[in-house]
Amino acid sequence: MIDQRFVLLSKEDNVFVCCEQVKAGVEVCLEERMLTIQTEINVGHKIARFDLIQGDKVIKYGAPIGSTTENIAFGEHVHMHNMKSDYIASHTRQKRAGEE
Repeated sequence: MIDQRFVLLSKEDNVFVCCEQVKAGVEVCLEERMLTIQTEINVGHKIARFDLIQGDKVIKYGAPIGSTTENIAFGEHVHMHNMKSDYIASHTRQKRAGEE
């Protein structure tokens, strides 16, 4: 069962996409598991469908959109603070070599 505030775009995805803002502290049911959302999740942002390990591909629309930069637990916010684009260097919050 998927909470209606989150959508699974493809059965291959390892993230759910938020389609209605969810505040921290709200309980949701995803993959038949109850979960308390730890941080506010805005529309269009992602949460982990499974536990993800640093370096895992983030799969959305059935295709990789980037890689995790740290371990991410089931239900945690997946965004530029803990993932990076594998395609566009500017789509990360990490500094590139030589940047201050």
